[in-house]
Amino acid sequence: MTPTILLFGLAAAVAEVLGGVLIILRPVWPKRVQETLLALGAGFIIALAFFKLIPVSIATVGESAALYLVIGFSLIHFFEHTLVGHLHFGEETHSHVMVSRTASVSTFVGLAIHAFFDGFSISVGLQFDFLIGILVFGGILLHKLPEGLTIGSVMLAGGFSKRTVLLSALGIGIATILGACSTLFFSFASPDVLGLAFAISAGAAVYVGASDLIPEINKSEHRLPPFIVFFGMMLFYASELLLERFIG
Repeated sequence: MTPTILLFGLAAAVAEVLGGVLIILRPVWPKRVQETLLALGAGFIIALAFFKLIPVSIATVGESAALYLVIGFSLIHFFEHTLVGHLHFGEETHSHVMVSRTASVSTFVGLAIHAFFDGFSISVGLQFDFLIGILVFGGILLHKLPEGLTIGSVMLAGGFSKRTVLLSALGIGIATILGACSTLFFSFASPDVLGLAFAISAGAAVYVGASDLIPEINKSEHRLPPFIVFFGMMLFYASELLLERFIG
């Protein structure tokens, strides 16, 4: 199982780095593309959390699942917005818009922490239930490319070199892999501990979808991205049906 989990973590990291590379190749990136991918990811993750992760957490852990859901939710909020500062996924992707270097570094740290929890969620999900793990991976993968575009655009806007932009994207990709490497601990953990970790990851997923992604989509000047959120929810439903049919 460990090689499989690390492979999924690597795939998510590659999508992250690809976003950074695309910003280097084309600094003025169409914002509509970024918003569309974020909207799909938001709808997918929210549907995944409420239809799958939360009910399974309660069924596994019992009433105490609520506590661990809140812990997972609070951990992301603390690291992304309390310890580091405000983190935005929809940062400007036009190179003429400048931000301070301090804000750029703060965004990098926030995204790296977020990426670590993405890898953590993939790792725990795949170990807890392979089908759920694939769905978690799918939801995370949908916002990995926009995440790479974000860190690339923010670093460029902060006046950093293209080499630093690439290293930043690589750094966040590595953070994702490190999160997935938590499997080295959970592979030896008892089912009870794995269940608690699953509930924490479910709370983190709720935060990513509802607090990180949805607010950025709602800032869009266009009506289409908020509407695409519903397509993300339908994509989750279709993906679950296909996986249950072919994987069981």
